[in-house]
Order: sequence, then structure tokens, then C-alpha cells
Amino acid sequence: MNSLLVAGSTVNAPGAKGTYTNGNRNITIADCGDSALVAKAVGLAAEPAWQLVHALADALNAVQLTGVHEVVPTYDALLVEFDCAATDHDTVRRVLAHEAARLGPHPAPTTPPRRFVVPVVYGGEFGPDLPEVAAQLGLTEGEIIALHSGSDLTVRCLGAPAGAPMTDGPPFPKPVPRLASPRTRVDAGSVAVAGRQAVICPMPSPGGWPLLGRTPVRVLDLHSDPITAYRPGDTFRFRSIEHQQWDDYADLSLADCTDPEVRHG
Repeated sequence: MNSLLVAGSTVNAPGAKGTYTNGNRNITIADCGDSALVAKAVGLAAEPAWQLVHALADALNAVQLTGVHEVVPTYDALLVEFDCAATDHDTVRRVLAHEAARLGPHPAPTTPPRRFVVPVVYGGEFGPDLPEVAAQLGLTEGEIIALHSGSDLTVRCLGAPAGAPMTDGPPFPKPVPRLASPRTRVDAGSVAVAGRQAVICPMPSPGGWPLLGRTPVRVLDLHSDPITAYRPGDTFRFRSIEHQQWDDYADLSLADCTDPEVRHG
């Protein structure tokens, strides 16, 4: 078996492709096609695994390695996509292994989380699936709203489309089933749940998650870089508002809703 020495850590390299380990025993690195690698957290509980892969993503972004064009952290894994005409698996793997070894198994957060207070009109035309979700869980609609808006939900990763904030789900008594027939269009700002997760739809798109409500604030700012005000580790606290209050918030973006809470009226 060949090996590469990276900052005092051995990267096992069984041939041109395969799974690689490094000085951080809680990270494995594997080739993913001809222009990507996957780093996965192993041997850790869910929360430290999530913290480790997101710290590794931040570290790799800070390096600004030539040829790397996308770093996508999820719950326990990190996809690194690169231009195979500008770099190669070995180069990216060496940097990943070096940063993983430097971080160790329990890295400290590099960026303090921010808290967003998100106004939501629940039910009715904005949340057509609220009654069904309540029936499925054996709760009243009011109890669903209270649970959904009663605690801070952590953004775990950015999904499709356009950096949708995938958050922890509210403390419902059991997972929420997806819709039997997905919608061909879900409006921007729609607040949805499925399984043990929650999300805000940032732009119109198809979707199969039950809709509880909708926020009047703009989730995306296409003129900013990045186009999302939030990042993994930030938290959302949903706040129930009345339909008549929609226009009070319609000119705001999510960036305007950081704590302390924006108040109207």
C-alpha cells in the first residue's frame, strides 16, 4: 500500500481510487468520480460530526485551492468539486488531509452563529397542509404552530434550490410524511416540514414537503454575494403573524430579521 505524508499525517492511498484516512481518525476521504472528493465524519455522534465537516469546509474555503470550485458540507459529509483540468485528486486530497489533521476531532466554531426571527402566516392559502399535518400527528393546528415557532431551529446545510436553508425540525411527536403527490410549484417563502427537518423555500420551485405557512420576507438577495444572509450554524425562530400583517413585512429581506427582532406596528 502506498502512502503520502501530509503534515505529519499518513494518508493511505490504495491505488488511484478508494477511501483514504489521515491524521484525523474521524475523517475519511474518498474519490467521487473524476472531479470530486467526499470527506465523511466517522465515529462521532450527529452533532460533533456536523461541526467537524462544516469546520473542514470553512478551512478548505479559506485555503482557496486553485481548481476547487464548490465545497458542499451536509450533515456528516463534505463534497469537494474541482476542475480536473486545473488540479487533481491527489492535490485536493493532500490539502483536505492536512486541514483535517490540523482541526482535530472537535474543532471550535470559527464564526459566531446569528439568529433570525422569521415572521410566518400559518394556515389558509399560505399553509394549505397545516390541517393534514395536525391530523397526522394527532395535534391541533394551534399545537403544530406552537411547536414550529416555539424554539430556535439550527440551519444544518444549504439545499436545493438556491441555497434553501435546511434546518432541524420542530419537536413534533413523530416524523411528518412527504406529500403523496408533489406540487409542481411552491411559492418563495413557503415554510415546509418533512421527516425531522424543516425548510424555507427561497424561490418558486416544485416540492413535495407539506406547507405550514409562508413568510412575507425575501429569503434571497440576488444582488448580494453570497445571495443568502444565513449560513449553516445560524438559527431561525419562526414567529406567527396574522394575514393582515403581511404588508408590514413584505418589503423586508431575511437579512433585516436578525436578532434583535424587527418590530412593526
